[in-house]
Amino acid sequence: MKADGFVPALAYNFLTPLYDPVVALTTRESTFKAELVRQVALGPGHHALDLACGTGTLTLMLKNSAPEASVKGIDGDPRILELARQKASINYRDVQFDEGMSYELPYQNESFDRVVSSLFFHHLTRVDKLKTLHEIRRVLKPQGQFHIADWGKSSNILTAIASYSIRMLDGFETTGDNFGGLLPDLIRESGFEQVLELRSFDTIFGTIRLYRSITR
Repeated sequence: MKADGFVPALAYNFLTPLYDPVVALTTRESTFKAELVRQVALGPGHHALDLACGTGTLTLMLKNSAPEASVKGIDGDPRILELARQKASINYRDVQFDEGMSYELPYQNESFDRVVSSLFFHHLTRVDKLKTLHEIRRVLKPQGQFHIADWGKSSNILTAIASYSIRMLDGFETTGDNFGGLLPDLIRESGFEQVLELRSFDTIFGTIRLYRSITR
């Protein structure tokens, strides 16, 4: 998502139907998302938002981990939301998918206990990263938690070389903060506390890092 519109999941609309198999094959999706779900630790009565939910894979994993929690997904791409709603239509009818932009969330202040984001922030410019982080703070309750899994500083020379394919596909400007290891600093700058890296996973496209932070 950028200020003048969203970026499709794989950068181009015609690739949207391929999103699930591509992500599954190239990012160790089942492994890092399962760890992210454990990290979020949803419980009964929690209200959670999957920000830039894509096809809803993580949204439904979160709901499955805590059936009595309220889970919503939001994305700026109406095409990919249709895929998410199709996934949820049989067994997860109480999961709500909304269309909206990350830097202008259509929710009231202090609506959520958890906000979760997966492989999204590297699509944003520095300005929109900060706008989005401020919006996340706004919709989180006091002591609410923000959990993120995204590309980060490469763990070794091989993952650094591999990351160039993502940088070229999604743009050096937007991915620079992530691969430069600056995302935790931006989260702190936006008013979050206890910004901790909890896990990392090397993939064929670079290193995915998982963070947890808390609202003041």
